[in-house]
Amino acid sequence: MLKPSWSRGDAGGKISSDAPLPPSAAAPLGAVTESFLAYVRGKRTLLVSLLGVTAFLAVVAVTQGAYDISPGHLLRVLTGSAVGPADIVVWKIRLPRIMSAIVVGWGLSLSGLGIQSLLKNPLGSPSTLGISQGAAFGAAAAIVIFGQQMVCVTVFAFAGAMGATAVIMVLASLRRLSPEAIILAGVALSSLFASATVLIQYLASDTQLAVIVFWTFGDVARASWSEIGMLTGAVGVASIFLISRRWDLNAMAAGEVTAKGLGVNVNRMRLYGMLAAALVAALATAFHGVIAFVGLIAPHIARKLVGGDHGLLIPFSAIIGALLLLTADTFGRALIGSGALPVGIITSFMGAPMFLFLLVRGYP
Repeated sequence: MLKPSWSRGDAGGKISSDAPLPPSAAAPLGAVTESFLAYVRGKRTLLVSLLGVTAFLAVVAVTQGAYDISPGHLLRVLTGSAVGPADIVVWKIRLPRIMSAIVVGWGLSLSGLGIQSLLKNPLGSPSTLGISQGAAFGAAAAIVIFGQQMVCVTVFAFAGAMGATAVIMVLASLRRLSPEAIILAGVALSSLFASATVLIQYLASDTQLAVIVFWTFGDVARASWSEIGMLTGAVGVASIFLISRRWDLNAMAAGEVTAKGLGVNVNRMRLYGMLAAALVAALATAFHGVIAFVGLIAPHIARKLVGGDHGLLIPFSAIIGALLLLTADTFGRALIGSGALPVGIITSFMGAPMFLFLLVRGYP
């Protein structure tokens, strides 16, 4: 097959595709292709490096704490050749906590990225849409009604988060709200749920108030292996969905009109994507409480590293979110020693200045 090429044609400047492709025109195309491939290889190398840092930090987190465990002893515990206190500390306390930090950070960052991309708003996150506040309201109501039964608290928190999502989606569907209006509706809903939670705290007893306040801090040490498995499954499904729709997300980044012109069903994509993001955020908040800023800050850090291509942005956001939350939890355990400092406090202190720094530097 002859390669199409361009020639001057006649004096009128008409373009002809019959002449062979000049070598001078072929060289820049090959250089651009090689440059792009080198760029992709560099980003893949960076992603592997971040995965390595996360794995190394996870190993360090297992060995450090009030009960120190040497790397050799840890290896014997993991292979089942050592039993005793270290076995209990590793399998019952530290590994669930570390896995929770990785999966929750991964899930919240993907949830934030999905909301930001689908609404084309850099302030989109589970917190700004009222999902986290809805979960907090549901948990507070369950604590007052049923006491400290964690099953009821988790179910009510999940129902509150999904209820907030349902209200936002119904408003968007009935009134055909713009992405900016959806964020504003989420802010109003957040204020409503926050006020309702404060009212419940005012009416609660001293013991109930203490439990509610502690739950809202956010902590990765409270989940069991079954809950970690449920959240991992939900995060995995959401990740596969976003990866499979990365081209649609790239098209929507150019605007709704452009995306529709390229054949993207914008309304359906926004509905399914928001439901997936809300489901992950609802489970993470129901199991671990309110963990702020991870879903907001991780996608912006990823954009600074790789730009707006969702083929790279999705995996980078996931690993950065996991690394941020694992770092915050490890720092909190090292700072206190007993592991009593909830990770939600650390992420709030860490996330606010990081976000202000990105605002000063400018985001893509």
